[in-house]
Amino acid sequence: MTETLSGAPAFPMPRADRCPFDPPPALGGLQQNEPISRVELWDGSTPWLLTRYEDIRAALGDPRVSVDNSLPGYPHATAATAARSKVSRAFINMDDPEHSAQRRLLTSNFMIKKMEALRPRVQRIVDELIDDLLAGPKPADLVAAFALPVPSLVICELLGVPYADRDLFHRISRTIIARDSTPAEAVSATEEMLGYLGDLAEQKNSDPGDDLLSQLVVEQMRTGAMTARQIAGMGQLLLIAGHETTANMIALGTVALLERPDQLAQIRDGDDPALVANAVEELLRYLNIVHAGLRRVALADIEIGGRTIREGEGIVAALSVANRDEAHFPDADDLDVRRKARHHVAFGFGIHQCLGQPLARVELQVVYSTLYRRIPTLALAEPLSDVRFKHDMLVYGVHELPVTW
Repeated sequence: MTETLSGAPAFPMPRADRCPFDPPPALGGLQQNEPISRVELWDGSTPWLLTRYEDIRAALGDPRVSVDNSLPGYPHATAATAARSKVSRAFINMDDPEHSAQRRLLTSNFMIKKMEALRPRVQRIVDELIDDLLAGPKPADLVAAFALPVPSLVICELLGVPYADRDLFHRISRTIIARDSTPAEAVSATEEMLGYLGDLAEQKNSDPGDDLLSQLVVEQMRTGAMTARQIAGMGQLLLIAGHETTANMIALGTVALLERPDQLAQIRDGDDPALVANAVEELLRYLNIVHAGLRRVALADIEIGGRTIREGEGIVAALSVANRDEAHFPDADDLDVRRKARHHVAFGFGIHQCLGQPLARVELQVVYSTLYRRIPTLALAEPLSDVRFKHDMLVYGVHELPVTW
């Protein structure tokens, strides 16, 4: 563990090169020996790090724990995310009642029943992309050819964003979630995205369609309840989260399964939707792409796991190691696609848990039940040691994934 000027270990901590799917080994040590402890961030601040499943659920479910990233003591992930918080504010960084009021504008659009109705369209997208993959050259980059287009197409159709503009929002998204982006780069990228989506909102005001952004324009902008920039801010959150997270899970989950052919075979050779659903939850638990943790700040003195966290002190919830907590997931370091893992915290916990999780589940279920069945000889085209994992991003995954068949 890297020691710092404060004497607390530096966070985030490095993963072991030989175990790219596992949380950093130091996190496991803290979970066993000091589950609530101080860590030092990039700016010298020393928030509390929570590593146990129960402690994290307790903190994320406590109304005295705030997501407001404008408050003193909030533990920003990087200097760039701190700078972005001053120019763009989304409901995921709002407390109630403001949070619930804005979230309610979107809730009906992401209900399980509505997302299930999208399953046939998601299936067509997946099949068409696999057709193109099989017709193209080998080896192929599964990220560029499949993992990134699937959720990008889906979220573009849902929001009413032209898929033809994907290069623009993919580029902006990469800048926003890169750990090494400067504050100026992150703010510039954010303003570019807000400008693009704001212009799109104005276009939809003149000619609304059957999509979520049009709905917000008609119901909120035309009534004066929201400005075009506020709608753009909401759209930015949905667009980036709607493709980055699922794309990384598709690619990272595929690498993990290719390294465990017995687990992959159970998905590929079976014909049981319940098994596929289990596999999705287990891969979410096992991989946990939100590897920088969830960030919070205490609004009052609270006690978590026998520790007193004072008002104004920052909190980092290490979801990745919480999902490997042996007290709740026996043999937690094993990937078992038959495990009942639905109670993981990969989507967070409490009132701020991921709004888009029903959509992510549908997309991942369709992908995992289709890709390996249609390409049963799918294999890595290079050694695992040569695959570039996203240690440099706020969302974990792989930069490219050369595959053959």
